[in-house]
Amino acid sequence: MDSRYLETFIMVAECGSIAEAARRLNLTPAALAQRLRALEADIGQSLVVRSGRTVQPTAAGLAILDRARMLVAGTRDLRAIAGQGRPAGQLRLGATATAMTGILPGVIADLSARHPAIEYFVQPGASVDLYHRLIEEHLDAAILVEPNFPLPKSVDWLAMRHEPLVLLAPAERAGETLADLVSGARFIRYDRNQWGGQIVDRYLRENGLQVREWLELDALDAIAAMVDRGLGFSIVPDWGAPWPEGLRVEKTVLEGCEARRTGVLWRRSTARLAAVEAFVDSCRQVAVPVS
Repeated sequence: MDSRYLETFIMVAECGSIAEAARRLNLTPAALAQRLRALEADIGQSLVVRSGRTVQPTAAGLAILDRARMLVAGTRDLRAIAGQGRPAGQLRLGATATAMTGILPGVIADLSARHPAIEYFVQPGASVDLYHRLIEEHLDAAILVEPNFPLPKSVDWLAMRHEPLVLLAPAERAGETLADLVSGARFIRYDRNQWGGQIVDRYLRENGLQVREWLELDALDAIAAMVDRGLGFSIVPDWGAPWPEGLRVEKTVLEGCEARRTGVLWRRSTARLAAVEAFVDSCRQVAVPVS
C-alpha cells in the first residue's frame, strides 16, 4: 500500500473537499480522485462519500482514519530514523503566500545542496492555519507571521524579516499624504483575518483614521495590483521580493508603526529533528537581520 494514497485520504477527510485537498497536495482533482479509487480498491471499502458540496469519510473511512495517520507518520519517521542522526526523510513544511515566493525557494536551495537526502512536502496557507497545523503535529516547521500571543514550550521561533507598514498609492496620486488619501480615495484593506491584516487594523484605529473601505483582500500581490490600476490606496506590510512586475505605485514607509515579523516556527520534538534543525539553519542563512 502506497503511503501517499493514505495521505491523500487523510487530507480529503480533513478538508472535506476534493478540490481543496488537491490544492494542498499540489495535485489535480482528477489525480487525487484516482489515488482515492486505488486506495479504496486496495482496502476493499468505500472511504469517502459526497454530502452536498462536501466530501465526508464513510463509516469505514472513519474507522481507519486515526490508524492511517499513524501509518503515514510512521513511514516518514522511518526514513529519518534510518538516517541515524543525519538530516534525512520527509520534511513537512508550511509557508504563507509571500514566503512561498520570497523566502522558501532560497531556503530549500541552500538545504538541498547541503543535505540531498531530505525530501519535502510544502503546504501553502494563512499564518493562523499553518500555526494550528504545526501545533497539531501535521507540520514540522512553517514560515509564517509571528503570532501576537505567547508560544507553547513545544515550539521555537526564529525571526527572519522585519516588515514595516507601507502606504501604497497609485502613481497618479504620487506625493499625496496619507491624510489626503484618507479624505479623497477609497481604501483597499488587507484581510483582518490575517495576522498582518490585524496589524494594519490596529494602526488605523490607533491613529484615528476613518477610511472609505470598499474592498478587503487576503492576497498582498492582488492588493498591489488593485492600487496599480488606480482603484484605491492601501496599507500593507512591506513584504520581501518578488513583488508583481511593472507596478506603477508609490510606496512610502510609515514611520513609528508596528511591523510585521515573518520567520520560522518549528516543533522542538520530532523524529525528524535533525532535518528540522538543518532547515532552521538554512533559514538563518537567508534571513535578513532583525531586531
